[in-house]
Amino acid sequence: MEIGTRTQFCGVIGNPVDHSLSPALHNAAFRAVGVDCVYLAWKVERIGDALKGLKALGNFRGASVTIPHKLAAIPFLDEIDPIARRIGAINTIVAEEGRLVGYNTDASGALRALREGGVVLTGCRVVVLGSGGAARAIAFALAVESDVEKLVILGIDRDERTTLVNDLRSQTPLPVEDNELDEDTLRRALPDAHILIHCTPVGMVPRVDDTCVPASLLHPKLTVMDIVYNPRTTRLLREAQQVGCRTISGLEMFLHQAMAQFELWTNRSAPVDVMRAVLESRFS
Repeated sequence: MEIGTRTQFCGVIGNPVDHSLSPALHNAAFRAVGVDCVYLAWKVERIGDALKGLKALGNFRGASVTIPHKLAAIPFLDEIDPIARRIGAINTIVAEEGRLVGYNTDASGALRALREGGVVLTGCRVVVLGSGGAARAIAFALAVESDVEKLVILGIDRDERTTLVNDLRSQTPLPVEDNELDEDTLRRALPDAHILIHCTPVGMVPRVDDTCVPASLLHPKLTVMDIVYNPRTTRLLREAQQVGCRTISGLEMFLHQAMAQFELWTNRSAPVDVMRAVLESRFS
């Protein structure tokens, strides 16, 4: 694209392979609402230099931020949304009158996916599997922007899990428990749980037959959300459906976090039907 044209642009900063869907998704959305904007993918080595350069371009509107820059980008921004600051990571940048503002739409996208799926969060006991970036975003969103009753974090990495739980306890009033992610802790945690949110890579392509939740521990009163979106229906979701659980696929969270990004960049409602059609065409 020629620098100096009136066309605005957004893009994904980091590893474009991680967000290979994003250009097709956002460019289709821009066309649908008549926004003169193009979404590009940039592999960035020096995040600080990249953001300084983009900030200097008057037609830069914003960006998605992926691994490994979700934390590293923060010192180079002018402002951080309060939820993103609590999470300690961003996935979205918005250019506002020459200033760069960081957001985390993984958090809002997860809540929107749950609510659009018919889940009433008030008074729920939630079990989150994993303690990495996505789990952290979802846990803080639940703690700050919903009325869930209790949160249980089960993860493999003890230090990572402990840091997340300590941050939740120090920054929010929500009761939080944590433990190792294994069959014994799942057996104790799931009978009283209303919602199970899976935030690990287990079950992702190519290892689609893997799951960290034995089917025998699932029960019909449980809502199961798996943030893995490739494959669209993971083994966990398939087995949850077989026992009568309400299920929410990772594609829903991906869609809603992208919709939130679009709305931040354009100040317009996202064309949900168009964006959903793009995603479903890739995973039909």
